[in-house]
Amino acid sequence: MTPFGFTPEDSDDAEKNNSEESAELKAMMAQMAAIQAQIQSQFASIGINPAGFAANTEVLPKNIVRDTSKKFVTAKGSAPIGANDVSRVEEASAIAELWLNEATYFPQTSTSGNRTLARTDWVDTTLSGWLSLVEPLALGLSTAISDLLKNATEPDSDNPAPELPMPIEMITAALGSFIGSLLATQLGQSIGMLAGSATGIHDVGLPLLDSAFPALVSQNIDEWGQDLDIPMDEIRIFHALRESAGARLFAHNPWLVAYIRTAVSDYGKGIHIDIDAIQRQAQDAFEASAGTDAEFDPTNPESFTVALSSGIFTPEETPAQRAALIKLETVLALVDGWNEAIVAQAAGDRLPNIAALQETLRRRRATSAPTQQLFANLFGLQVSPRRAREATTFWKSVTELRDIQMRDQIWSGILPSADDLLTPENYLGSIEIPDDLSSL
Repeated sequence: MTPFGFTPEDSDDAEKNNSEESAELKAMMAQMAAIQAQIQSQFASIGINPAGFAANTEVLPKNIVRDTSKKFVTAKGSAPIGANDVSRVEEASAIAELWLNEATYFPQTSTSGNRTLARTDWVDTTLSGWLSLVEPLALGLSTAISDLLKNATEPDSDNPAPELPMPIEMITAALGSFIGSLLATQLGQSIGMLAGSATGIHDVGLPLLDSAFPALVSQNIDEWGQDLDIPMDEIRIFHALRESAGARLFAHNPWLVAYIRTAVSDYGKGIHIDIDAIQRQAQDAFEASAGTDAEFDPTNPESFTVALSSGIFTPEETPAQRAALIKLETVLALVDGWNEAIVAQAAGDRLPNIAALQETLRRRRATSAPTQQLFANLFGLQVSPRRAREATTFWKSVTELRDIQMRDQIWSGILPSADDLLTPENYLGSIEIPDDLSSL
């Protein structure tokens, strides 16, 4: 027996013998207990509080996410904010806001927090947003676990209810807590890695604040521009433009936050636990990493870590889940493409190196983006660079065909589909109301 996996519902699953499931259940409980104890010990040895691996009422334990991410940030180093950092960010932000007033219909947001962040500040500021985004996935897993245990322990005429070492409610809570802890650890690692490179709160193109405002990570911007033969003032303004544009988009379209989270929630609702599938995925992942003769040992935390980092929680989607992923991928591409188009328009010829800066950004995001890895591991989602480029071209075309106000008001209506990105003129025709309504 191995840890959990989840795949689409299979009608053949209902025909499995209940007594076999009961035996698997007991084996699974014993293995989970062994894994949990060893993982607790490993995390304690590197200074991360393992208390969250005990029974926990949180679907996604916040303390594990926070402690894990802070450990990563501490290891990489977080420079304190100095007066010069604040001054440079304030200057770049003021310029960016002025230029954006000419490039977007959305007005400047009111700043409710510090505009200049250290890496540790970035973690603290975005943590709640990350939890809200990923919690539906953890909830879907918990629900799937409950369904699995219910099916495995329901008696029928041929098989009496199995004898369990504790009430089924306690077993469900313990296993749900364990899976939540694993997801929290993976999320914490991704946040910690991202804190070492994110240039601002909205750098990842996700709504991570309930009340969006722009803020830049000074240390990361300085490192981002180290190897470029471009003045740092220009680099700083470029990132201030991106950050402020993202803040304006989410601040003036609060429904967009719900839209993205609903796509994640819809995906989570379709999760189904398939123990056999996860055994195959875990063994394949471990063999690929450790060699073809290696055996996946569920009681060995190293084996489990290899399998987890290889994406053993990535499911084979149901049609409904696949639709949710396409919806999520498309809206993320639209956000990314809109930001790129607006920044290019706002910068115009005032930033001589704008083309080089945007190309550098595209290249780095395509090769090393922790948030993309997080989505790949948790959802099997990879936002195609091609889709993002199509979205950028779409927004530029809409601006040319109509105007800035018409372009930005699209966010308050029916968003374009992936196919619509290729035909902006047809899309505009489909959403416009004709002057003569007599033919309707």
